Amino acid sequence: MAIILYSLVAVILAVAILFAWRQLDHRADRVAWDHLAELARGEGQRFDLSMVADLPEPARRYFAFTIVPGTPIRTALRIEMTGQLGNGTKDAPNYQKMQASQILAPPHGLVWKVKASALSGSDGAMPDGSWTRFWLFDLLPIVRAGGGDHHRSAFGRVVAEAAFWAPASLLPGDHVRWEAVDDDTARAIVEFGGFTQAVDITVEASGAPTQVVIQRWSNENTKKVFREQPFGGYPSGYQMFDGYRLPTHVEGGNHFGTPDYFPFFIANVSEIGRP
Repeated sequence: MAIILYSLVAVILAVAILFAWRQLDHRADRVAWDHLAELARGEGQRFDLSMVADLPEPARRYFAFTIVPGTPIRTALRIEMTGQLGNGTKDAPNYQKMQASQILAPPHGLVWKVKASALSGSDGAMPDGSWTRFWLFDLLPIVRAGGGDHHRSAFGRVVAEAAFWAPASLLPGDHVRWEAVDDDTARAIVEFGGFTQAVDITVEASGAPTQVVIQRWSNENTKKVFREQPFGGYPSGYQMFDGYRLPTHVEGGNHFGTPDYFPFFIANVSEIGRP
């Protein structure tokens, strides 16, 4: 009887420790979220086409489409989304329904809190670090990574998603410069926190982005080694959100533009607003 009692106490103690650990993760997410939201305070300058007059023509089209002149410049936003995450392979994607909330504040970072079936957790990037923390049944830690190569990779995601959902953060300035690629593609080069990340944005005649591509530092390859490889996605379903014309559907993944491309991220946006 004593053995059973001790075992029960041990199980209860283990569950309590894991629960407390999970709450610490939630708290860390909230602290990072609030810090990124604070960076948005004080924004108030309004967009004018003169701000992009010297950019390559596809970039001018991009900004004229995504930001209505006179709109307050906003570089941090909250995104609510549903969709699917593939945690398998191209041949067997094993898509799981997901629901997520995100703060995106390029170039400073992002916090993405997601639940997909039995998995829940967050991805994050901040000026001083990054993380991936996932749990099974909100109780068992199964993935924890961050820093170093992971931070460089996470910064790539911040810049790629800026092209989708935070165009004002790519206006030319201290951290952003532009160059031409071809008649329908322009490249924004973002430098921040010791990292440099280029993002290629292809637009149609109206200026609507049709694809976004970066060379991302990633180990999502057969050798599991970090290297630069194409990562990108296709935006669609544009709608207006407080003066910004943004995609409500994005499909993206690794090895973009190659036979190995696997769109593991399929998002349907329901709301975009202030963080």
